[in-house]
Amino acid sequence: MSENKVIVDESKIQNILSKNIEEIFIKENLEKKLRSGDVLRVKLGFDPTGPNIHIGRATILRKLKEFQDLGHTIIFIVGDFTAKIGDPSDKLEKRPMLTDEKIKENLLNYKKQVGKILDLEKVEFHYNSQWLSKLSFNEIIELAESFSVSQMAARRNFKERLDHGEEVSLREFLYPLMQGYDSLAVNADVEIGGFDQLFNLKAGRIVQKHFGKKEQDILTMTMLEGTDGRKMSTSWGNVINILDEPNDMFGKVMAMSDDLIVKYFTCVTDLSKENIKKISDEIVLGTLHPKEAKMQLASEIVKIFWDEESAITAKKNFEAVFSGGAVPENIEEVYVNGGTKLVDVLIYKKLISSKGEMQRLVKEGAIKNLVGDTKIDDRDFKIDETIVLKIGKKRFIKILVKG
Repeated sequence: MSENKVIVDESKIQNILSKNIEEIFIKENLEKKLRSGDVLRVKLGFDPTGPNIHIGRATILRKLKEFQDLGHTIIFIVGDFTAKIGDPSDKLEKRPMLTDEKIKENLLNYKKQVGKILDLEKVEFHYNSQWLSKLSFNEIIELAESFSVSQMAARRNFKERLDHGEEVSLREFLYPLMQGYDSLAVNADVEIGGFDQLFNLKAGRIVQKHFGKKEQDILTMTMLEGTDGRKMSTSWGNVINILDEPNDMFGKVMAMSDDLIVKYFTCVTDLSKENIKKISDEIVLGTLHPKEAKMQLASEIVKIFWDEESAITAKKNFEAVFSGGAVPENIEEVYVNGGTKLVDVLIYKKLISSKGEMQRLVKEGAIKNLVGDTKIDDRDFKIDETIVLKIGKKRFIKILVKG
């Protein structure tokens, strides 16, 4: 393959254009580009609003991998500057501004996480502070000329807030301008994002056109709900992060709503449409129990983000704990922040009465973590991964760590 040409594979092109796709703008242009054999500059930007990348975002990274496998150039932009502004997409209230210190903290493992999916040696990695922080006021005025106030005010979430008499700051109006400028700065041919990003992605086209450049095509992807059916949100503890340990990842999948099984198979795994339909039909007919379907789903997801051996081990560990009769099926589950003291959770959930009781139970070896079959031997034990506890003979609780 020439450095100036890419693989033209019709089946892979069709997969790019169809799998988990919500909308393509403009589809005819993108199809023509993909069949031309020319190298495309394909852009994706993430704001580091938190330290972890969850599998909802990972589905977008996996779409980038499809482009990368054909030989296209991947442009990954870390929005260290735009994170300060705060993306207003799908927000019904103003985002707080992040500090430089918090952004730096959130960025510590970003490349490691992206590297679980993309070949980083073949990725252009940029931070948008490289150009956005250097714009003069004159340049910002010129950039602002590309949009009208009426265009911004018509944006759905802005309109809803304005209709309800709620505040929309000028800072929020700047966000799509900045993301659009990113596309100009890296000369993007294609930009990918979640469906909630459509306004921001189209801003890239508007800004490019305003400055006399070719307009990027847009590819938006289906949004993946959190494990409880609500929007995926770290604050709600309904996320699966791509750096979650295999046992933790497996357990989170098993705890998800049955209604999401088919969608997670579709959006997250590499199973064919035919296999996924077979699983869906069997669940509807009652020939496949949702628990068994989730066991397969959990194995597939762990295999993708870790490896097959980790998936096999995680499944065995789960079966040993939950299928061996060691844990009641109606075990209570609670989500906590990483680093939370176990004693505080047990007192809050009224499983123990005091720190004194905690000390006694630890001394007697009466608190057992069934994941890994170990005893809690520290009264100040801190929770950093999913644990399933048996306290004495009859008390059980499953504690999961929020994203």
